[in-house]
Amino acid sequence: MIHNTYITAVFITSALGWASWFVVVYKLSPFSQPTLGLSLFYSSLFIALAGTFALLFYFLRVWTNKKEIYNVHLNTSLRQGTLLSIMVIIGLAFQRLRVLTWWDGILLLAIVLLIEFYFSSQD
Repeated sequence: MIHNTYITAVFITSALGWASWFVVVYKLSPFSQPTLGLSLFYSSLFIALAGTFALLFYFLRVWTNKKEIYNVHLNTSLRQGTLLSIMVIIGLAFQRLRVLTWWDGILLLAIVLLIEFYFSSQD
């Protein structure tokens, strides 16, 4: 039952991340304080996306595999959620700098997939 505690902690962290992201979007102007506004925007979005993706991947793994190895599912899902949210944040940062093109997106996806293949081969 320890995995239920971890799932609850990831859910609460993700909910707090989404709440803080909405507060940053609606209450903080990136034009008045660009460094603080953008860093809070990207960090709160990263926390929210990482938790959300991790929960989605976890429940997808549990639903498809039906095995009782919940800790392995949770560790893998947290890693995949973090990698996917890093990819999204880098993509958003590239878009903000106006340097994002379709081949940059494909390259970023390829890098994330190679990192995931490396870690999954270690398991």
